[in-house]
Amino acid sequence: MRIRCDYLVIGSGISGLTFALEASRNADVIVTTKRGLSDTATNFAQGGIAAVLDPVDSFEQHAQDTLTAGRGLSDPEVVQAVVRDGPGRIQELIELGADFSRAATADAAGAGDAAPALDLTKEGGHSARRVVHAADITGREVQRVLGAAAAAAPRIRILEDHMTIDLIEGSTGDDPRGVRGAYVLDHRAGEVHTVEARATVLACGGAGKVYLYTSNPDVATGDGVAMAYRAGAEIANMEFFQFHPTCLYHPQAKSFLISEALRGEGGVLLGADRKPFMQHHHAQKDLAPRDVVARAIDFELKRSGADHVFLDMGACTAEYIERRFPNIHAECMRYGIDMRREPIPVVPAAHYMCGGVMVDMEGRTSLPGLWAIGETTCTGLHGANRLASNSLLEGLVYGRRAAHSVAQRATDHVAGEPPEWDIGEAAQSDEAVIVAHNWDELRRCMSNYVGIARSDRRLQRAARRISLLQEEIRDYYWKNLVTLDLLELRNIADVAELIVACARFRKESRGLHYTTDYPEVADGDYGGDTVLSRDAPPALR
Repeated sequence: MRIRCDYLVIGSGISGLTFALEASRNADVIVTTKRGLSDTATNFAQGGIAAVLDPVDSFEQHAQDTLTAGRGLSDPEVVQAVVRDGPGRIQELIELGADFSRAATADAAGAGDAAPALDLTKEGGHSARRVVHAADITGREVQRVLGAAAAAAPRIRILEDHMTIDLIEGSTGDDPRGVRGAYVLDHRAGEVHTVEARATVLACGGAGKVYLYTSNPDVATGDGVAMAYRAGAEIANMEFFQFHPTCLYHPQAKSFLISEALRGEGGVLLGADRKPFMQHHHAQKDLAPRDVVARAIDFELKRSGADHVFLDMGACTAEYIERRFPNIHAECMRYGIDMRREPIPVVPAAHYMCGGVMVDMEGRTSLPGLWAIGETTCTGLHGANRLASNSLLEGLVYGRRAAHSVAQRATDHVAGEPPEWDIGEAAQSDEAVIVAHNWDELRRCMSNYVGIARSDRRLQRAARRISLLQEEIRDYYWKNLVTLDLLELRNIADVAELIVACARFRKESRGLHYTTDYPEVADGDYGGDTVLSRDAPPALR
């Protein structure tokens, strides 16, 4: 089936829906999502959205905190633009109906306020209280209001259970390169659609599932980065993968995040001996940036041989814990852990991809006709390490910026019709066990060799094994009909290749990339972005 629209948005999280709502004022938009509308990383976000809303705070402070966390790789111009857009984007969410947490008493509101002021909290790396939240389910609330608005918008069409296979390459305008839409699998019906669009927007989220332990939902398989790379777009800084310091450690818990906001409200990390240890690793102790905290926990685990450390909330009253962190408290209680009376067992897990498809300040990629927004991208905001709660902010800001850019720059002229999807001689597979086996082997390889601490030897081993797995995956891909699992496996293999290639190239330790062979930050040549493409090996820019 051939489908035409003005703009195709691949992904239904905060960035994709923000774009769709803004762009649909003047155009027809299709939003594809490979599972349900709310099956996104946004929906799982707990902490909040960083924005300067307190009179004692400032854009300069927020920008400086972001630059400090970015370890010299954040783009100052991008940082300033994003933090200054923040308050306006928060106000738009409130106008859509977002129910953010308010101060506990009316006394906390400013003079003449009709309602208590927003309850701003503080997280690691922040010098002020600037994190807007909805208790500890901020992402769920944002997803709710954006999803409802998109579903009600007359010019937005939402296609659930539709996974994009690949971008459609072809000349766009006067450029021989470009993207003109995508081939999309309706995996319920088993049909592939050819979706033509004047502009295609990648808003596919992150790639946490490339690792064995992750806080991400199952949909986070790096689809946007993998598709963009295969189409020839520039990719940057894939070596910087953020591991969240604290995920719940329990044999029955599946990747449940223990928000950094707990440490912002007084939580203290304890080692296996039940003693604090962060004072030995950073001056900010438990409020150090995430990369520092994750490495500190990794160090303590290796030193002690323990499986996990603990997060103690003893500084907070039981009543405050129940009110401020109702979802986390309830989830811990499901597993017999009462955080009001005992510390929570926690471990680091893959959380956020700071690199991605390289874009400018409008969300444009290096390919005409292709925009990218959200975690799929490398905008220059995060640099070598993301500051807590800047991710949802980035999605809001770039979703809106890209919508305005597309309205001005999307081309009406394409050369001919792109071909329909051709299955060739592909047949139904009777060996799906191969996909399951390769999926598990790939993720274990990445966790063992390309995790929080790396070395040249581990990276070399990972590169060899990933190359062999990719050969097997390509052979299987061309011989069998595409399925959701096969497409996701193909994508995480491509993302794994990119992470390893960038990590092998950077001969220093900076931010989220730590290598035992080069443990210091380089003074010379390695301070730039690591940029590569299908047609060019890694290089500094």
